[in-house]
Amino acid sequence: MRMLDTMQGMGSAMLLDVKDLTVGFGRHEAVKGISFEINAGETLGLVGESGSGKSATSLAVLRLLPESARVSGAIRFDEEELLALPEEAMRRRRGREIAMIFQEPMTALNPVMPVGAQIAEAVAAHHPEIGRRAVRARVLEAMDEVGLLEVELRAKDYPHQFSGGQRQRILIAMAIVNRPRLLIADEPTTALDVTVQAQILELLKALRQEHRLAMLFISHDLAVVSQVADRVAVMQHGVIVEQAEARRLFLEPQHAYTRRLLASAPTMKTDRSQPLASV
Repeated sequence: MRMLDTMQGMGSAMLLDVKDLTVGFGRHEAVKGISFEINAGETLGLVGESGSGKSATSLAVLRLLPESARVSGAIRFDEEELLALPEEAMRRRRGREIAMIFQEPMTALNPVMPVGAQIAEAVAAHHPEIGRRAVRARVLEAMDEVGLLEVELRAKDYPHQFSGGQRQRILIAMAIVNRPRLLIADEPTTALDVTVQAQILELLKALRQEHRLAMLFISHDLAVVSQVADRVAVMQHGVIVEQAEARRLFLEPQHAYTRRLLASAPTMKTDRSQPLASV
């Protein structure tokens, strides 16, 4: 996309700066001293197989890890150290300046509350000064923005009345309604079929361009990441083994694990008579 290329060429200010991040649970270290940056308006793809430490990294940024977790290093958002913030201050940033889209909408949404009310809760939590009419206007605008139809009627419906792709759009509406600057998307298309997956990726790209939204896009699927990321960081066993501009990484992977990940993804040219490479 030409807009995407233009944004990549802009001298963007650093928004998120993670240095030497380590996350431990008991004797196990899930994340081992990783570092990465995300500029304003940029998407970083964080890729690796299950158990590589991707989700622990995202939860550390949001400070949503259990109290038993050991976290060290530095996580600076807009030059502010998140790990040093009091919990109340972090709560104000979480959902307002940094938002997250979770992998499975049915577990992230409340099954007994209309979806409009759930999006409205996200607005009211961060903007208690806004009246009910203004909140409702924001809710409907967000639902419309993510491509849901008949939003005034559908805002009264419950999660089970929507398809999987529509539920994911509702989660995206909930994430963007407060106009965050950084969106963390944790495997947002894994549970969707290929056609709906493509629609959600196009939606995320459009929202990014419209709002100059930075994204940390987490996935085990390099093919998916190739469609949205400016740069890619590859994780294995809690370590970032390779990090590069997306096009360069896909054309000239330097690390053996990255090459195995690429070889394990089927393409139109894959010889179907041969087994896929394993990671």
